[in-house]
Amino acid sequence: MRGPHNIWRLVRTGATLERTGAMAVVLEAFRAPASIRVAARLLGWPFKWLGLRGDPALPPATRALTALGPAYIKFGQILSTRPDIVGDDLAEQLKYLQDQLPPFPTAVAKKMIEAELEVPVDQVFSEFSEPVAAASIAQVHRARLAETGEEVAVKVLRPGIERAFRKDIDAFYLIARTIEIVAPAARRLRPMDVIAHFEGVVMGELDLRLESSAAAEFASNTEQDEGFRVPRPVWALSGRTVMTLGWAAGIGMNENAAIDAAGHDRKVLAARVLALFLNHALRDGFFHADMHQGNLKVGADGAIIALDFGIMGRIDEYTRRVYAEILMGFIRKDYRRVAEVHFEAGYVPADRDIDEFARALRAVGEPIFGMDASRISMARLLAYLFDVTERFGMQTRTELILLQRTMVVVEGVARSLDPHINIWEVARPVVERYIAKNVGPAALLRDLLLTAKVLSRFGPKLPRMVEAALIAQAEQPKPLAPPRRRSRWYLIPLGAGVFAAGVVLGALV
Repeated sequence: MRGPHNIWRLVRTGATLERTGAMAVVLEAFRAPASIRVAARLLGWPFKWLGLRGDPALPPATRALTALGPAYIKFGQILSTRPDIVGDDLAEQLKYLQDQLPPFPTAVAKKMIEAELEVPVDQVFSEFSEPVAAASIAQVHRARLAETGEEVAVKVLRPGIERAFRKDIDAFYLIARTIEIVAPAARRLRPMDVIAHFEGVVMGELDLRLESSAAAEFASNTEQDEGFRVPRPVWALSGRTVMTLGWAAGIGMNENAAIDAAGHDRKVLAARVLALFLNHALRDGFFHADMHQGNLKVGADGAIIALDFGIMGRIDEYTRRVYAEILMGFIRKDYRRVAEVHFEAGYVPADRDIDEFARALRAVGEPIFGMDASRISMARLLAYLFDVTERFGMQTRTELILLQRTMVVVEGVARSLDPHINIWEVARPVVERYIAKNVGPAALLRDLLLTAKVLSRFGPKLPRMVEAALIAQAEQPKPLAPPRRRSRWYLIPLGAGVFAAGVVLGALV
């Protein structure tokens, strides 16, 4: 249940960071100002004894995040791909969160499989291994089908994972609501909508039937993509808590030494993973939205193998065209066109100055051209871009959250393979192909034909629909009764709770 009682969760978060030693590590990694460091330590230290102990064998940040639960682990997985933001040492420590978390017993996994599939494990699998990978939501076992002898991967949800995620999400709602109350300027970022979007994504990830469907669709979309493979699900042995799909042998994308030893070119792999993501997002409008190193392998033939399809992104045709035009504008340094696209799509309020916005975009884009990735501070770039969006009143686009987040993660994966990669050079041919096919006279004709087809289906209904709309427009609306005044005494304790949450939030920030 959402509400001020979640303040306890926030207090314990700060206390856990302090007790495990992660507070100092995180503040240093994010280069927090001295005033924030002092305030965070002073507010966190008195509650240190309330913090979770975690595994003392792990580094501080990893120890804290694993102790706090799955939602925090997800956040750590994202940061593990961004050494430019958190530093090489912390990013390396956080890679542990990708697929090396403590597993739950195999006996428990077998009971869950039997309960889901309603058949004994030994009857469908001639071999069933101990866990070969364990992540924040599920773990994977290697098995062999008794009927065909095919090797498969069997994914099983962690017991009680849905309840654990809901506890964290409830606390995140409190943080978002507190931000809206104590920092009105941040409302344009729509923090409550962002958390609602995150909740929807996570809840979908906890139903493996949906993941099986996503894997099947993704495999069909990409079967012609050179150097890319997606294992297909075994539908008869998949359900809500269990998913079975073909086994994918390969080297983890986070094992650079092993990739080099196998003779694979990491520069080629880095460019390919970026190009593939852009292709899937622009061409198909359906993309893998959790592409960290733990979900990617390199096959013996050098192909990239994607795993874990619990978080997938989908964007409509219009948004894809907007996204492509924005990218192409940056690539061509046509900042005026980038500004126009933002205004046309309604991303920037119409009363703002388009020339001023174009000039601000130039200040964001120009510094990154002509540089390799190792010289670009993504943290500084994002900070400046945030300042620009705040100045021009842009609101958070919840439909683009997954796309933006995944772009950050994929760039981090590519950077880990090739620190000198230039993302714009890789993106240019992909975006140009999409623009050539989907923006211009040919695309306009295709859109008109599609519109005519839709109208033809609704043709018999159109006269009545128009008539009903005109009648409704002509009717005079009935006057509304004045609203009853209600007592607001209940806001007093709520306000006190929000104030306390704000204090804790300051410690966490």
